[in-house]
Amino acid sequence: MSTMTSEQIMSQAEKLCLQRGVRLTSQRAEVLRLMAEQRGSISAYDLLDQLRINEPQAKPPTVYRALDFLLEQGFIHRVESNNSYVMCHHFEAPAHTSVMLVCDRCAAVIEKHAEGVENIIGLLASEARFALRHSVIEAHGLCENCVEVEACNRHGSCEHDHETETKKRGKRS
Repeated sequence: MSTMTSEQIMSQAEKLCLQRGVRLTSQRAEVLRLMAEQRGSISAYDLLDQLRINEPQAKPPTVYRALDFLLEQGFIHRVESNNSYVMCHHFEAPAHTSVMLVCDRCAAVIEKHAEGVENIIGLLASEARFALRHSVIEAHGLCENCVEVEACNRHGSCEHDHETETKKRGKRS
């Protein structure tokens, strides 16, 4: 996971858009900024709710168009299994292969660059004469914090949030 600040992410995205000759409109930039501030993944409708704080007139197509642009530029990834989106922390290399480690308890998403897997997928694509553009692999389990919570047996005398229910695969809270 990158340690870049929201401001650094925005600056890098603006620079890349300029180099690529594409336009980072104010709405696209605002959606990217909101995403850069997220700890994990977020649904389009949760993004819309946040966007409406500063832009009350925003509608679902506004968010979906911005998300499509950000996906196309490689700035974000779609987490298919829970129908959400997450920042890409390797967007200087838009054709990379990512592994999304999705926590089934809290829905946090950790992106890892899958260099070894990338070579295998590339070889398989080449053998099939398939022009690979990008790939995202999703793996489900528990993040470090949720492993600790799940292992805790002192429910009344600890600081863990035992109220959070385990997320169902394919659903988002």
